[in-house]
Amino acid sequence: MEELQSGLNDWGLFVSTLPDKGRCLFTTRDFHPGEAILREKPYASAPNKSGVESRCDRCFGTSNLKKCSACQVVWYCGSSCQKEEWKLHRLECDALSKLDKERRKSVTPSIRLMLRLYIRMRLETQRVIPATTMENYKLVEALVSHMTEIDEKQLVLYAQMANLVNLILQMPNINIKEIAENFSKLACNAHTICDSELRPLGTGLFPVISIINHSCLPNSVLVFEGRSAVVRAVQHIPKNSEVLISYIETAGSTMTRQKALKEQYLFTCKCLRCIKVGQPEDIKEGAILEGYCCKNIGCDGFLLRDSDDKGFICQLCGLVRSKEEIKEVASEVKSVSDKALTSTSSQNYQETISTYKTIEKLQRKLCHRFSINLMQTREKLLKMFMELQDWCEALSYCRLTIPVYERVYPKFHPLLGLQYYTCGKLEWLLGDTENAVKSLTKAVDILQITHGTNTPFVKELLMKLDEARAEASYKLSSKEDE
Repeated sequence: MEELQSGLNDWGLFVSTLPDKGRCLFTTRDFHPGEAILREKPYASAPNKSGVESRCDRCFGTSNLKKCSACQVVWYCGSSCQKEEWKLHRLECDALSKLDKERRKSVTPSIRLMLRLYIRMRLETQRVIPATTMENYKLVEALVSHMTEIDEKQLVLYAQMANLVNLILQMPNINIKEIAENFSKLACNAHTICDSELRPLGTGLFPVISIINHSCLPNSVLVFEGRSAVVRAVQHIPKNSEVLISYIETAGSTMTRQKALKEQYLFTCKCLRCIKVGQPEDIKEGAILEGYCCKNIGCDGFLLRDSDDKGFICQLCGLVRSKEEIKEVASEVKSVSDKALTSTSSQNYQETISTYKTIEKLQRKLCHRFSINLMQTREKLLKMFMELQDWCEALSYCRLTIPVYERVYPKFHPLLGLQYYTCGKLEWLLGDTENAVKSLTKAVDILQITHGTNTPFVKELLMKLDEARAEASYKLSSKEDE
């Protein structure tokens, strides 16, 4: 702990242990919005396994890939990435090469992550790779595993995975029970490595960042620059404050968030949002985000169950919707949604779009306009129209999602910034330069905070905004000359 503390001093941070929370990360100075609080390279990482495209094992890129000729599992984009990884991959390659073809197929990203964790530990022990204050196996050992809270079915799965890792590695003195425990640690401590647009690329273990606790109302955000994790302040964080990030998708009712945290991370959140559970304002928000709409045209009220449990009463106009009516529409939504799953797998976009438009129409009858489910359906339609390059339809659905994003996410949330960015790009493509400038400006205001000002992603966004402004200015001057 003392070694880690000396490394954290340079960042203006310290670790403290609280009775109800365990280890926490605190600040020794003020941090301002957009400032990097901490950067960390993964102790171990593995790219996602995709049937569509492979990724470089080092940088997670997809260009100029070549498969390792020996193990036939790992890909690299060039000699530079291959050399960087060679100390680790030399042992991994040797172990994977001994497996038959069928066994190699069972090497999932989770298994690879564990293999690399143990190979790194071994290389540290042999001093082939240096152990530093911020990068050493002791930090992995200090992570919480929650083994006592895991059900038997999951424990059996971890034991099977541990046996497979042991079979592949064949290292002396390897402890199968410890491997199983490390799988449990990965489940609640590993992070999904994403690109700048929050698309998942792989998984990494960042033992120092794993100390940071969760809040549904965080003061920081976790983003990635390549494989490196960066924690940035999204608001002013005073000296001696706890650094907090969100582990989950925070758009949802308190009950939904609590359920997600309990299932994945095995704890009950007591943040400022969650302690309001059951209070009138919390019940109202849950009913708006996940409940039903009033069928009185023009009424924007939310519905709550009546005392007799026979239906739902609009809290604005008092109109009652029967349970039977709601059940009927909900059943229809489920039936069409099941159909959508089969049409998605067939890659027939027109058929899938038609199905999702039907779902959206039904959800508009059932859900409040700020419904998360309705937003997610529109998000799917937006992505499909983007794939088809139908920019006009894509823009109309993008604009429909934005009011919901603005309601469910904090002011400086990367997803809100990215949605403004998408909207701005579509508006610009369709010649609506004036609105494109407005949307791109909103995107810049958020993404400069969440992603930093010097990243290639934000620099490209700033260039687009400058071009859009220049075009808007030219159009305005042309009109004045007429």
